This record gives sequence, C-alpha cells and structure tokens, in this order.
Amino acid sequence: MRYNFFRTGILPPGYKGLMDRQEHILIVDDDAEIRHLLSEYLKREGMRAQAVADGRGMRAALDNGRFDLVILDLMLPGEDGLTLCRDLRARSKLPVIMLTARGAETDRIVGLEMGADDYVPKPFNPRELLARIKAVLRRSQALPPQAVAEASRLCFAGWTFDLAHRQLTSSAGVVVALSGGEYRLLKVFLEHPNRVLTRDQLLDLTRGRESTPFDRSIDVQVGRLRRRLGDTGLEPVLIKTVRGEGYVLAATVEAQK
Repeated sequence: MRYNFFRTGILPPGYKGLMDRQEHILIVDDDAEIRHLLSEYLKREGMRAQAVADGRGMRAALDNGRFDLVILDLMLPGEDGLTLCRDLRARSKLPVIMLTARGAETDRIVGLEMGADDYVPKPFNPRELLARIKAVLRRSQALPPQAVAEASRLCFAGWTFDLAHRQLTSSAGVVVALSGGEYRLLKVFLEHPNRVLTRDQLLDLTRGRESTPFDRSIDVQVGRLRRRLGDTGLEPVLIKTVRGEGYVLAATVEAQK
C-alpha cells in the first residue's frame, strides 16, 4: 500500500536544518518509497539517515552503527513495531518515534506504553515529523545526571527544593508556594545548572507534546519563578537571560537523598 508521504510539499533543496550537528536517524519501514523519501528529506535537513525494511535490518544496523533516534513503523512484516519497540527499550534508551497508518487512539496509547517517545500517523507532514524529531532529540540530550535524578532534595543559593513534597524553602525557613508550572520549570533548571537552555528545550522538558512552535509562555513562567526566588533586579543573578539563546541557572546545586 502506498501513502501520500508529502501532504504539503517539500522544503526547497539546500534549506539548512536547525540541528548544530548531523544527527543519525535510523528509519525502519517496509515501504520502499517512504524509506527513500524520508531518508532524502532528512539528509536535506542536515541529518544523516539510514533506512531498513524490518526488525532484522534494524538489529543489524544498531549492531554496526551509532544512532540518535529510531523512526519505527508499527506494521512491519515478521516482528511488528510494538514488539521491536519493547525489545529496544529493554536494552537501550535510544529515542523512538512510532510511525504508522493506524491512527486509532488505542494503538497510540499502546505504542507510548511500550516506550515510544512520540507517535506520528501516516500520512504525515514532513515538517511536523522533523519538528517532532528535533523535540525528542532535545529532550533525550538534556536528560539530568543520575545523581540529580535520584535526589529527594536539591539545595542551591540558600534555597532547598524538596522534590518529594514539592516545597521550596528559603534560607530563613520560609516555605514558598509554587504552581505546577513553576515547580516543573525550577526542577528543569536545577537538573541542568550552569547550562544555557533554549526556550524550546524548556518547553519540551516542562510540557512535552503540549508545547507548540513559537510558544513564548516560557518567558512568563521564568518571570514568575524569578519573583518567587526574589531574583527581580534589572540584571537577575540567579536565573540569567542569555540574549539570543535562552536562560541559565547560575548556581551550584547539591543533591541530597
């Protein structure tokens, strides 16, 4: 069966992708046309791409190369995509985007439960798929250090952030109430101290699939979080703005279990 792969056309040849380096994408799909078109599109966007037709090809490729993400079709001959996703997740944290003509809600839920990072039905807009690839890559490349991930409290600049009870306490012992959005944003900053995070990264890490391109609500959330922390001067010293790039938490973070 053939699908209308490009619903809205292709970006002009030579269009430069936004990735800073060539990410290596493995495409697993039994449709030769989709394998070819998707491989060529990703290459034009500055990525490397390798395409295989089934689970055997996927395993061979993974054994012989390094990949940053797998685009995995659900309906494959032999082992289906759900089985391959489950097996892959059991041995690796390699990001997976499920790609399928079956758009039923139950299929999407099962795919995500098997460990897929995202789910895109066919036919799809190539620009949307590219945006989802970049979003998944940003999330996977910004994972917190294991020590921080296992902590129950994070201490920084005189503050104590209790993850278990979702409380922020000042050096004077005053508990500061945080909204759900402020809690998630502060947690992301503390997981990545002294590292510039773009607005897109902050949106992906705090809201995931709910975020949309050009969403500037993160600026409002940063402003609110600064007020909670008393970081309200003309030049904030704790959550600093990096012009043209994003924000950085300028503090040493100590993780406590």
